Amino acid sequence: MKIIFHIIKKEFKQIFRNKGMLPIIFILPVIQLLILSNAATYEIKNITFGYVDADNSVISRGLIDKFKASTYFNVSRRFSSEKEASKAMLEGKIKAYINIPTHLEQALQKNKTKDIGVFIDAIDGSAAGVINVYITQIIQNYNKHIATQFIPLSNTFKRPISIDSIPLFWYNKTLNYKTFMVPGILVLFVTMITLFLSGMNIVREKEIGTLEQINVTPIKKQQFIIGKLFPFWVIGLGLLTIGLFLAKVIFNVPILGSLSLLYGYTSIYILVVLGIGLFISNFTDTQQQAMFISWFFMVIFILMSGLFTPIESMPKWAQLLTDFNPIKYFVQIIRMVMLKGAGFVDILPLTIKTAVYAFIMNSLAVLSYKKTN
Repeated sequence: MKIIFHIIKKEFKQIFRNKGMLPIIFILPVIQLLILSNAATYEIKNITFGYVDADNSVISRGLIDKFKASTYFNVSRRFSSEKEASKAMLEGKIKAYINIPTHLEQALQKNKTKDIGVFIDAIDGSAAGVINVYITQIIQNYNKHIATQFIPLSNTFKRPISIDSIPLFWYNKTLNYKTFMVPGILVLFVTMITLFLSGMNIVREKEIGTLEQINVTPIKKQQFIIGKLFPFWVIGLGLLTIGLFLAKVIFNVPILGSLSLLYGYTSIYILVVLGIGLFISNFTDTQQQAMFISWFFMVIFILMSGLFTPIESMPKWAQLLTDFNPIKYFVQIIRMVMLKGAGFVDILPLTIKTAVYAFIMNSLAVLSYKKTN
C-alpha cells in the first residue's frame, strides 16, 4: 500500500508540474461544455421563408401573419409566382415556401376543401422533417381559428365536435433543449479527458525512457497500474463536479436525483475509461499513436451513444453494437438521475453492465501490460 501511495504522489506531482496538461484538464472541458451546450441543438430557428399569395384575401394574409409572428421563421419576401419562389430555393435564398391558390377564401366560406402547396428544401432530411412539422402546426392552428372566426354557420350545418389534446411535459416542462443536452456534454468531456490522459500517460513514460527503469524495480505490475490510474480517476470525479456546478449555475439544469448515486456510478464508469486507455497504451509506442487510436474509438462511441441521434432510429445491427458502448450507459443514467430523479433500483441493470465492462477492460489491460524484471 505504501508503494502505491508513493506512485500516486509521483503522478500528481508530474501532472501539476506539466503546465501544458493543466489547461487540458481544467480549462478546455469548461470551454467545451459552454460552447457545445449552446451550439448542439436539434431546434431549427430563423428559417428563411417565402410565400406565393395568389388569393390575396383576408384569410391568406392572416396565414402569412402567423408565419411572421413565429419565432421559427424569418419571412424574407413575397414571390409573384411559384417559378420565382423555386428559383430562390434553388439559389439557397429560402429554405421553404408556401403557395396559396386563388379563391381560397371563397372555397372555405362554401365549406369546400382547398389545398395549399408546401415546398421545403430537403437536402438535409432531418431538418426538412422538422420544418414540415412547424409549417403543419401553424396551418392547422390557423385552420381552427378561421373555422370559428371567418366561416359563418348555417342553420342546417353544425360544426363537427373536435377532440383536443392537452400535453403534459414531464421532466422538462419548458422544453429547454439545454436541459437535455448539458448532461450528455458533461459525459462527453469526462470521458474524453480521462481516456486521453490515461492513454497517453504510460506511453509518455515509454517515450522518455522512465518506464524501463520502473520495470526493473520490485514494484509489482498491479501496484504500478493502480498508482498510475488512480490520479486520473480522481481527476475524472473532479471534472464531474465542475460540470455539475456549471450545469446548475449557468444552465439551470435540474438535479433531481441523488448526487451520491451519480458519483457512485461515475466512479465505476471512469474505471471502464481508464481500462480502455491503459489497454490502448500497452499497444502503442508514441503519444501520437495513442491519441489517434483513442480518437478513433471516441468518435464511434460518441456517435453511437444516443447523445446526438436517438438509438431507436439506428439500424438493428447498430442498436446491437451500442450494447458494447460504455458512453451509452453513462448518458442514459446521468439523464435519468439528474432529470428524472431515478433511484438505485432504476439504474441497477445499467450499473451491473458497466461494472462487468470495467472488470473486463481492466483485466485485459493488466494482462496485456508486460513488466520485465
